Amino acid sequence: MITWDILAAPLLSLLIGYAFGATPFGFLLTRLAGLGDVRQIGSGNIGATNVLRTGRKSLAAATLLLDALKGAAAVLLARWLWPGTNAPEIAAIGAFLGHLYPVWLGFKGGKGAATLMGVLTALVWPVGLVYGGAWIALFALTRYASVASMGAAIAASVAAFAWAGLRDVALFAGFALLLIWKHRGNLARLRAGTEPKVGAKKD
Repeated sequence: MITWDILAAPLLSLLIGYAFGATPFGFLLTRLAGLGDVRQIGSGNIGATNVLRTGRKSLAAATLLLDALKGAAAVLLARWLWPGTNAPEIAAIGAFLGHLYPVWLGFKGGKGAATLMGVLTALVWPVGLVYGGAWIALFALTRYASVASMGAAIAASVAAFAWAGLRDVALFAGFALLLIWKHRGNLARLRAGTEPKVGAKKD
């Protein structure tokens, strides 16, 4: 028989994760800075890369940091509340989905790169390091944030075979697929040769 005691940890950890993840820091910070709605510029995304298009590097850096921290915080809180359970993984799912599909913004959120960094590091920190290292390397080589994000997510999924169990391998692969899906517009622009590089001057 399924009881509340059985359902409490997974349901609450999912809700906690979603609440953390759905906090749209890029949207909030640009509004508080008097820069209007970040969804009305550039790609319309609420992540750090699009916040950078406001010309405020400090806001972009804060968005990146806070988006990563909210993912990590959700996982760590679930681990503290329900040690020895799968609550941290469920909270990670909630945080990632919350960032991608925040209820406060009509379920139109970010693409998940920074939040994924946070949840991966909190769940299995060596995989988080691989993700971060791969992102930096790919960005340095290409100057495309989209390529760095997708490549890093794939690298983390592969790295999970070395440092995590099959459950986490499947979870991280699912995260990577969702992140790539959210970047489908970027993929189309990359194929067309119209994807802008970060820091490139407009014609």
